[in-house]
Amino acid sequence: MIRYALHCDRKHAFESWFQSSSAYDSQVKRKLVTCPICGSAKVDKAIMAPRIIGKKGRGSATPPPEPTTTSTPEAAQSGSTSLMMAQERELRTKLKELRDHIVKNADNVGERFANEARAMHYGDKEHRPIYGEASPDEAKSLIDEGIEVSPLPTLPEDRN
Repeated sequence: MIRYALHCDRKHAFESWFQSSSAYDSQVKRKLVTCPICGSAKVDKAIMAPRIIGKKGRGSATPPPEPTTTSTPEAAQSGSTSLMMAQERELRTKLKELRDHIVKNADNVGERFANEARAMHYGDKEHRPIYGEASPDEAKSLIDEGIEVSPLPTLPEDRN
């Protein structure tokens, strides 16, 4: 996972986690990354300091401090950083609730996801809620065929 400091064309600053730098590029290209304040899809990476851990420091490094800067003096006076953190916590809570609901109420078909989704779409199997695994190419193919699919939200803490 990689965390990027981002900003929109209206200079709102925020952060987001991505599976990889290529996942970020893909999501930005498809306009899936939007500003949580204004909804703008014109988002760019902000300048960030790298986190470097020497060989001796592995395992004992302390995480860098959370960014405390805001995009404008007005935002700084209004405490938008703490508001952003609260909004991110609320969003993460909602994503976790959504994921838990799907896992509880749908069948995990694992690597058979693309085949099961196609069979239901074309009427070969009865429709039912499912989730599973699909490669990016499989997901794109399903979408190209008119089959609605969405990635299951995964948060960094779900991977530990």
